Amino acid sequence: MTHPPVCDYEGSTYQATFWDTGERAYEDGAEGVALRAQLPTSGKLLLEVGAGAGRNTPRYAGFDRVVLLDYSRTQLEQAQQRLGRSDRYVYVVADVYRLPFRPEIFDAATMIRVIHHMADAPAALAQVHAVLAPGATFILEFANKRNFKAIARYWLRRQPWSPFTLEPVEFVALNYDFHPTRMLEWLTQTGFATEDIRALSYFRLGLLKRLLPTGLLVGLDAALQPSGRLAPFSPSVFVRARKNSTDAPAPMISGAVAFRCPNCGGMDLSETEGAVTCTACKACWEVRDGIYDFKQPLAPQSP
Repeated sequence: MTHPPVCDYEGSTYQATFWDTGERAYEDGAEGVALRAQLPTSGKLLLEVGAGAGRNTPRYAGFDRVVLLDYSRTQLEQAQQRLGRSDRYVYVVADVYRLPFRPEIFDAATMIRVIHHMADAPAALAQVHAVLAPGATFILEFANKRNFKAIARYWLRRQPWSPFTLEPVEFVALNYDFHPTRMLEWLTQTGFATEDIRALSYFRLGLLKRLLPTGLLVGLDAALQPSGRLAPFSPSVFVRARKNSTDAPAPMISGAVAFRCPNCGGMDLSETEGAVTCTACKACWEVRDGIYDFKQPLAPQSP
């Protein structure tokens, strides 16, 4: 497989139907707690992989600039409507398997509710690793295969797959649950050092969410989240990892977004009104309404 399939949310009402009216206030609040605990309080340039409609973006207020990256242009248009157009936010349509950024320009990155759509999770992690500076923080959320509900269903013979084996399970097309041990192995192999693990959403049950106040559930979740350091059995797991430092000094993070061509890897791109062009392969990428689109080039490369 030369290029993994990609889950495309183009035209989706995911933000409205899942978050705004989908009774997910508890899950959203629990994620806010985890981000406050794991994310640095300040920084220059943060990459939000799979930003969607910008639900979590306001939580990165301590960073000078935030790059919102998503495969779907319509999702980023919703984020732009929510957050506005300013120098602080950079909206980029791109494929996570071919990130359009120069190496080591970000001092932090997040990937929340995204990697469960990755058919090749290690490849996606490698791309994020490449654009992070040595010592940078990476916050990764993944869907946990070894959760209490899956264990109970397996023991009751209501599901065929074991939550204890290490391989991912694709329960719906391009929707994967991962075993924590395997995900942590991939992070280590990619060049990350795990610093913290938090277990989230133990109370993700419709009945509980209807009977108990959201604030109470979020408070209980916050109290249990540190249990992830021992062994997470929750549906969602947050990991704080750090890109391993090298002997060479880490580059200075200026807050400027420096692109590279996802077509050929060229570093020399020129930006004009409405387009960014690679001087090496001549691929031209659209810039429209404040959104950079590196999904498909406007023109083929020259012979």
